[in-house]
Amino acid sequence: MLGTLGAPARHRRRDRRAQEVSEAGPEPVPTARASVVRPVAFSSGGEASGWLAELRADEEALDAQVADALRVVNRALRFRRAATADPYLAELSADRALVARVGYGPGDAVAEGRYAEALELPRPGARRVKRSMEAPDERFASLVGGREQPLVAEELVLRARADLDAGRPREAALQARVALEALLAERGANLVAHRTAVGGAANAALRGDLDDAELQALTEAVKAMEAALRRHRLGG
Repeated sequence: MLGTLGAPARHRRRDRRAQEVSEAGPEPVPTARASVVRPVAFSSGGEASGWLAELRADEEALDAQVADALRVVNRALRFRRAATADPYLAELSADRALVARVGYGPGDAVAEGRYAEALELPRPGARRVKRSMEAPDERFASLVGGREQPLVAEELVLRARADLDAGRPREAALQARVALEALLAERGANLVAHRTAVGGAANAALRGDLDDAELQALTEAVKAMEAALRRHRLGG
C-alpha cells in the first residue's frame, strides 16, 4: 500500500519560463509511505501480540522483518523503473527511511498507518554501528578533491550486492561477472579462484534461474570482492 503525505502540491505555472528569485528557500516536499501488509491474517489478537513481543526481544528478527518488507517495496520499484524506463528511480534502504515501524492492526487501518500495536525502530544514527578502520568521510574528501580516483569495480560490486540483497540473483550474477573482471584488471586481486564460479553463475543466469549451489558460489564471490575492496580502501 503506497501513499503520499505532507506538503501540498505546487501549483503549475502557465508561464514555463525561468523566474527570477531573491533567495533559495526550502521547498515543501511530500512524504511517501509504503506499508507492506502480510497476505494472511493472524488467527487472533493474542497471536499477533505474541508475534510482536517476540520481535521486541529479538533485534535481528526485527531487522529481518524490515528487510523482507523492503524487498517487496524494491521489487515494486524495479517494475516501476522498467515500466517508465527511468534509470534514476532509486531503490530504498532502511538507513534512508525517515522512520520504520513494524506492527499489526485491522487491514484498512494499517494501510493508513494506524496500528493496534507497533514498534518503531531506532533511527540509524542511534543504533549500534560496527566499528571499522575505514574513514568514508576522509576518502570522500579525497575523491571529490581529485587526490584519488574510484575504481570502476567499486560501483559494479555495489550493484551486484544490491541485486543480491533485493533477491535478483540473475542480475547479480551478470553484474558480478563484469565486476570481477574489472577488479582483477584494476587491482590484480587474488580472486581468480572465483572466476569459474562467477562465469558459471552468469551463464546460468542467461538461461534462467540459478540453483542453490550457483547462488551460494555467487554470494561467496561477491563477499570476496567486497573484502578485496575493503583492503583497497584501507591502503592494502
